[in-house]
Formats: sequence, structure tokens, C-alpha cells
Amino acid sequence: MPQPNKAAWLALAAILPVPLISMVIVPFYDTSEPRYAEIARVMAQTGDWITPWFSDGVPFWGKPPVSFWAQAVSMKMLGFTEFAGRFPSWLCFVLSCALLIIGLRPLKSARVAIWAAIIYSTCTLAYISSGAVLTDPFLALGTTLSLVSFARAAQGNGGSVPACTAGSSNAAASQPEGGMQRWRYGVFAGLAIGLLAKGPLAALIITAPITIWSLFDPRVRQATARLPWRSGLALVALVTIPWYIAAEIKTPGFIDYFFVGEHYRRFLDPGWAGDLYGSAHRRTYGTIWIYWLQASFPWGLLALAVMAGALRSDRLRQALRAVYTEPLFGYWLSSALFTPVFFTFSANILWTYLLPSLAGFSVLAAILAVEVADRYPALRSRLLWAAVLVPAVVSAGSAVMWIRPDLRNTERELVRYAMRQPEPSAPLFYLSELPFSARFYSAGRAREITEAELDRLVRRGVAFYLAIPKERSKAVMRGLHEPLLPVFSNKRFDLVELRGKRGDRISG
Repeated sequence: MPQPNKAAWLALAAILPVPLISMVIVPFYDTSEPRYAEIARVMAQTGDWITPWFSDGVPFWGKPPVSFWAQAVSMKMLGFTEFAGRFPSWLCFVLSCALLIIGLRPLKSARVAIWAAIIYSTCTLAYISSGAVLTDPFLALGTTLSLVSFARAAQGNGGSVPACTAGSSNAAASQPEGGMQRWRYGVFAGLAIGLLAKGPLAALIITAPITIWSLFDPRVRQATARLPWRSGLALVALVTIPWYIAAEIKTPGFIDYFFVGEHYRRFLDPGWAGDLYGSAHRRTYGTIWIYWLQASFPWGLLALAVMAGALRSDRLRQALRAVYTEPLFGYWLSSALFTPVFFTFSANILWTYLLPSLAGFSVLAAILAVEVADRYPALRSRLLWAAVLVPAVVSAGSAVMWIRPDLRNTERELVRYAMRQPEPSAPLFYLSELPFSARFYSAGRAREITEAELDRLVRRGVAFYLAIPKERSKAVMRGLHEPLLPVFSNKRFDLVELRGKRGDRISG
């Protein structure tokens, strides 16, 4: 099989850095990104590396800390900016692509390896997540490490699963035992990353494809038996358990909320009211498959189109048959489908849950893309155009947001306006629940205020800025008995300035 051409390598080299631009110019939009960024900011400033804090006195029990650790370190090194908060996710994105290339090249071919990385990096969800402050890229890095590591270990020296197919490399079969041992420990390293990124769900995502595959191919059980279970699990326990114990000791109640609430009731109770940090995302059963089409776009639709075309085309049927006869087909398929199948009957879901499934899907899609391109050479350049689609659309959207950042819900420009005025000591209050973006951009200085507190401040003649929800703006300003006009407005709020006793706007 021919080696990948320069165009494929150049495409990947061009795609991977593109998210860095959006990471710099796009503000944090409420609620997820600024919430996690604010948790990381507080961690970096307080030096509390055990407990992520949701707000003053409220611990964040919803996620383990590895993403917050990375984001906090990044902020300490690069400053408290959007880029610093997002940079660790981009590193996870690049490392995941590197794992696909390094792991697949000996297993299948260099062409499949590079195309797996191209497809993964240009799936809509993977691409967007690469430039976002989220926990999911860390989970995906862990699951991808385990996914690729077990595949390499299973087809390595002494493995029971056939190591080669027509046109594939013999490197996997001839690799020294020391190299195979590193891949075997890679399974457990990925598990440790996942447990510190998302918790027990990572273990399920990692072990389920192996278990399902072994049901259909008993030879896999021999490969599984070769894993260093004792030392590997001991390594996982050594890396992960101390934090879980320390978190429970520092904030009692964490274990119950995290394991029972976040990993049982969240998914089985559609209207779960115990969420301490938001509201349940209730969706119709099966919505996860609509999310899958969005997350895997454009490659999921293209794969479905090929399968539909195979009903009439013998060449496409041959391409599909080549994918199906891949020795690890059941493993890649189990990894690609387990997560959406698992969440099919869960109503409390987000599309980001699908990120760990995209690595397995990308492997299958890459094998299919290479087989189709070999049968239809004219399609090779069109595949590269498909790879450009998502980066181009997201970059265009980022440019629009850079020009008009207040098209969506963010407090960056409003907070910056209030903070850069000649009297920076004047506090900023929100007459509403304080948005997370306001917390982050004000470095925790913006505060919520009630109408009763507002009345007291006005009577005392205190100077301050007040952000008023637009639907209440006119009524509130009339109630202040002031000839006030907004000095700044965004999508949600009007900002007014009360000068207090330093000016003539407050009467007695």
C-alpha cells in the first residue's frame, strides 16, 4: 500500500494549529467554559490543589481535578486569559492525534494512521473541544491512550490476535517485548487519566470495548490475560485514590455526591433535582444519535453515504468488506458505538459525552477512506476538502465573534469597560445571578446584589457600576429616581454608573 502523500501530512500540519487562533480571539461564553475557567483561576490563585471551588464556600464536586490542575498551571504560566485556559485542551487534542498516528502505523499502515488523525481532528466535536475549557478532552486523551495501547498489546509479540493484514506492517508482530510492555502499561495509564478526568465512567468506556470484543473473539482473552493487572491496577490506585480520599476528608460528602449523584442518578433520573451546579439537561431518549451526527460531522454522514452507496456499487461493497475483515474491526466498532448506545436511554445528556467514541470511529473511517480512495482515485483530493470544512466554518465563526463578541452571552466587554474606567475602585454589581464570565473576567471582584441591597447602597451614596438585566432595566432606573442612561450594553445587561457622593447624580 502506498505511503501517505505530502498533501495529507500538510493538511494535518495545517489543521492542528488553527484552533489556536480561535482560542485567542473568542471570549468565554456562559456557562460551561467560564465556569470551568473560573474554577481553575481560583485554584491557581488560592493554591488549593485538592478541592476545586464552584463559588465562595461551595466546593465543586461534579468533576475530578486533572483538567483544573492543567488549566490552573497554564494560567500561572501564561496569565489569566482565554488562551491559557484553553491551551491544555489543545494539547490533549494534539496528543490524541499523535497516539493515533504512532499506534496505528505498525498495526495497519501509515496512510490509515495519518487519515485517522485527520478525521479525528476534523470531527466537529473534537475540533471544537480542542479550543474549549472542558474536562472532556482529558477524558478523551485517557480513553484514546488505553484504546490504542490495548490494540498494540493485543497484536504485539506473543499476542493471540492476528497481527497483520494484507498491506499492513509487520512491525507490530516483531516489536521487542519491552516495547509491548510499555503499551500494556499504557492501558492503565489511560485509565488513571480518565479516572482523574471524569471518574468511574472512564473505566466503563475503556473496558467495555475489550469485554465486548472478547465475547465475539475468544482469542482476545489471551491478549487480555497478558496485561500486567496487578502492577497496572496498583499504579492506577497509587495515582488516583489519594486525591479521592483527600477530597472527601477536606469536604465531607464528596464521595456520595460524585459516585451516586453524578454517576447514577444523573443518567437514570431524567429530572434529577440534586445537581448542585446547574440544571438537568433533559432530552428525548435516543437524542444521543442526533448528537452523534453533529459530533462526527462531516465524516459520520460520509460513512453513512458510503454504506448506502454500497447497496448499488460493487466497488463500495469491496471497500466495506475490507473494513469488516480488519482483525481489530470488532474492537474499533465497540469503541465507536459503546458510548452512544450506552446513552441511548439516558435523557440527561450533552453532546460532549460522545468525544471518547470518536477515536474508534476515526480508525474505522480512516480504513474506509483509504479503501474507497484506492478504488476511486479521483476522490482523494475531495477527502482533503472534506477535512477542511469544519476548521474553515469554525474559523469563520470565530472571526465573527471577534468582531462582535456580544452576539452571544459573555460579560467580557462589559466587565472590561467597568474595570478600565478612571476610578477602578468603584465596584461592579449585577442585579441578577452573577454570570460565570463576569466572575472570571473580573477576577472575582464582580458581585451579585439584591434590590434591597441596591437601595441601601444608593441611600449611602456609594459609587458603583450596576449591570441590570435588560428586561428590568427601565423599571430599575426609574426606581432609582436618577436621570440614568446605560454607559454600556451587551446582549443581556445594561450597565449604569452611580457616582455617589463624588458626583451630583445622587440626591441626599
